[in-house]
Amino acid sequence: MELPHFKYSPNAFSLNIFVEEEGICSACDEERTIRYNSSFYSYEEQEYICPWCIENGNAALTLDGYFIDYESIENPKNINEDLKSELCERTPSYNGWQQEVWLTHCNQPCAFIGYADTKTIEPFMEELQDDINNIRYKKEFVLQNLSKDGRLVGYLFQCLICNKHRLHIDSD
Repeated sequence: MELPHFKYSPNAFSLNIFVEEEGICSACDEERTIRYNSSFYSYEEQEYICPWCIENGNAALTLDGYFIDYESIENPKNINEDLKSELCERTPSYNGWQQEVWLTHCNQPCAFIGYADTKTIEPFMEELQDDINNIRYKKEFVLQNLSKDGRLVGYLFQCLICNKHRLHIDSD
């Protein structure tokens, strides 16, 4: 079976958002070999969610939850309700230190490209200046300590309209 594609998380299968593990999906009751491995907000904890039930919206509907908190979307008032729904109910979230933040640009959610360290962001430094300058850390500190899995983690996004890169930074 072909893996689903997520518009707002095109690299989800290479970012530890899913793990290879056999089980029964809580949404479709099918035997699966790939389990979702990140945030799902619902009243009841779910043991196993497959990527197909995320893509088609079955998991959010059947399990009465969502993958990205609507309040975690940057500038949510500027985003069309259908786009917010696709992001929150049919897109896998990423793993973060704290509650994830989903960046936007051109009045729509950006695609999460991946975890970013200083080397990752070097080609995009000009595009990322506003994001780097508007965080609580000094630019020099960020450039010396940004990592993909350490205490100061970068999350690289890209606008699907104009291709501009954005950066969210989180720490423990």
